[in-house]
Amino acid sequence: MRRIIFPVLMGLVGVGILVSLCLWQLQRLDWKRSILDQIDAKISAAPVPLPASATEASDEYLAVDLRGTPTGQEIHVLSSGTVGGTGYRVISAFVTDDGRRVMLDQGILPLMDDSAPMTTAIEAQGNLLWPDDKTSSTPEPDLAKNIWFARDVPAMAEALNTEPLLVVLRAASEYDPRLTPAPVDTSGIKNDHREYAITWALLAAVWAVMSGYWVARILRRKD
Repeated sequence: MRRIIFPVLMGLVGVGILVSLCLWQLQRLDWKRSILDQIDAKISAAPVPLPASATEASDEYLAVDLRGTPTGQEIHVLSSGTVGGTGYRVISAFVTDDGRRVMLDQGILPLMDDSAPMTTAIEAQGNLLWPDDKTSSTPEPDLAKNIWFARDVPAMAEALNTEPLLVVLRAASEYDPRLTPAPVDTSGIKNDHREYAITWALLAAVWAVMSGYWVARILRRKD
């Protein structure tokens, strides 16, 4: 019997570790679902006036009301996998009725569309967002062609001479006919914890089977 003590211990310890990792991922799954529920609630809440001094820490996803006019100044951010397919996210300079200049993400412009932007006064609802599109591998914008590769809020605000505030359009009294709105939602926020939990559970099962096979071989060899 002493010959099987080590493989039994290895089996129990390995299965224990893998099961604990599975349970940890299930806890993370519940935690992530709670965060996503909070974000969804914030996105769909009744809109409020644009805060005087919004911050990412406290106001990301905040639903806001805007009344004003797009100036026609735009930044085109190359995007794919959106509701409008592959195209450009149009980030417009927007002057509110009380004189503030902010940025409005109006939606997706088809790649070959070069028609003029709408500069009609509108009432709009949207959500404040500080996107994390920009990474260390993101190319610098092609300013000559007005093609950007990430929604870099500080850089876009400097280029458009606006406050560093980006509102992603959700609804408007009138829409730019060129564009397909792409409102904020949580579909792009990864929640892979279920898959990780399943992976650890399967590995625990495999470890248990292999440990049992190891013990069985030792016992047969003894016989």
